[in-house]
Amino acid sequence: MITVEHLTKHYGRVAAVDDISFEVPKGEILGFLGPNGAGKTTTMRILTGFMPPTGGVATVAGYDIFKQSLEARRHIGYLPETVPLYPEMTPRSYLHFVGKIRGMDSNLRRARISDVAEKCKIEDMLDRHIGKLSKGYRQRVGLAQALLGNPDVLILDEPTVGLDPRQIIETRQVIRDLGGEHTVILSTHILPEVSMTCERVVIINRGKVAAIDTPANLQRRMRGTDEVEVEVRGPSEAVRAALESIPDVVSVNERDNGAETCIFEVGCSVGMDVRESIARTIVQRGWGLRELRPTAVSLEEIFVQLVTAEPGT
Repeated sequence: MITVEHLTKHYGRVAAVDDISFEVPKGEILGFLGPNGAGKTTTMRILTGFMPPTGGVATVAGYDIFKQSLEARRHIGYLPETVPLYPEMTPRSYLHFVGKIRGMDSNLRRARISDVAEKCKIEDMLDRHIGKLSKGYRQRVGLAQALLGNPDVLILDEPTVGLDPRQIIETRQVIRDLGGEHTVILSTHILPEVSMTCERVVIINRGKVAAIDTPANLQRRMRGTDEVEVEVRGPSEAVRAALESIPDVVSVNERDNGAETCIFEVGCSVGMDVRESIARTIVQRGWGLRELRPTAVSLEEIFVQLVTAEPGT
């Protein structure tokens, strides 16, 4: 649905976007991450036809965003970080205005406004002035205008910025519900939101792609092993020796918890689930198994490692 090949954007000698490539298949929700100044917003503006690139190719729904700009943009709904709203208008009049710009007739506009108002939960606010709406409702009106044309592709730049926790949860659910029916690129600084919403992640840093993968695969790649945390009531040294003897266990590190039990972080070969072997080993020796759970590198840790790494490392 979206294809980006060797995309670049230079401002003088500065490369805001430096030879990035990725694809987004139909129906996927893709997280687009990077520190401030990494090139996220520039890439999204290029994909929406807002600005031309210096080089490279980008297609949306099979249309070249530069050579077939109007056709491509008919398939795109865009929510910029600063939502372009008119405070003197009501959401209903604003959405009619947007629909007219998109060439929709009055019957289609009414049907689509009813549909997007229900999806974005703004039905009760359609006839209030936008200037009197809360930040959360204004953000929803912005999302409604992005959805109005029933686009194949949604590009959302910081859709939950400035929202309170309840509004973030509601907006996150709206975005999840859009997946499958729409292809979504979601840019955000709220990393737990990416883990809960997105199927894959693109992380860019200094204008280059630093990683493309699912959150789960990124966690495995960054650690190099799978890890299990084990809490045991038993003699520390004996427990460690027993854990180290289990096949596919590559490391055992004890963490002091200041209690009568001992906690171990057990690293195992990638893709090998040793939890049953650990449980059997502990129970057979008569020790008390208090807890056994897999652990993972957080997306925040992955993000920090990737964006603070020196170029070429």
